[in-house]
Amino acid sequence: MPEISQSNGGREVKVLITGASKGIGRAIALRLKDTYPLILHSSHPSTLGQTLELLGGGGHSVLCADFSDQYAVTEFLKRLKSDHGKDLYGVVNNAGASINKALMFQPENDIDHMLQVNMKVPVLISKTAFKMFQQRNRGVIINMSSIVGVLGNAFQSLYAATKGALIAFSRSLAKEAGKINCDPPNRVRVLSIVPGYIETDMTAAVPEAQHAEYLAQIPLHRSGIPEDVANLVNYLLSDQATFINGSVIPITGGQY
Repeated sequence: MPEISQSNGGREVKVLITGASKGIGRAIALRLKDTYPLILHSSHPSTLGQTLELLGGGGHSVLCADFSDQYAVTEFLKRLKSDHGKDLYGVVNNAGASINKALMFQPENDIDHMLQVNMKVPVLISKTAFKMFQQRNRGVIINMSSIVGVLGNAFQSLYAATKGALIAFSRSLAKEAGKINCDPPNRVRVLSIVPGYIETDMTAAVPEAQHAEYLAQIPLHRSGIPEDVANLVNYLLSDQATFINGSVIPITGGQY
């Protein structure tokens, strides 16, 4: 199993996973639980109960915040820095929001919500993480995009826009890290993952006819599972992936 050493100068290196209460976020937490001390985020501690039960201890931390609330985000970032600033190694910006509705019927509050949760918060977390990474010139940020951010989808125009923006942001931030960390060689990496049709609570609500239509577009003729994405995240955080940087990595069964 590819792993990075858990100690760095006598300290354990930690990984933050946002949106860890279910789906892909929970699968990532379960995949990484024996390799890293985790910082688990959800909107409220009560939603993390099942994830924590499945983790079964291990010295992991909980850091919750409603990402739609800017004050809560500010406090979240302060605590991330004060409680974990010297130990943070990885960030998985997985939390997101999706509102499926024709743009002309979307109220401005919904638009603001998706821009805040899907784009502004990952940017602010990345900004804070970059400051922490400078202490060791080492760290990895993985931003969770979506195939919708590449191919587009009707009634998801704003969701697609935010997920496409994460790809451009990740590519640019990876280059920025190289400009900042020139000597010694830069060891700060930024990547984006593009999941396709993955079995989650969101896809479980898709009508059967539409589900069949989606599967017909995938060369493997099946949907992915959250563990597929979790295995990829585990690899990208490891020492076996140290030359993968600025990449946009699809995990779509060949659809993209």
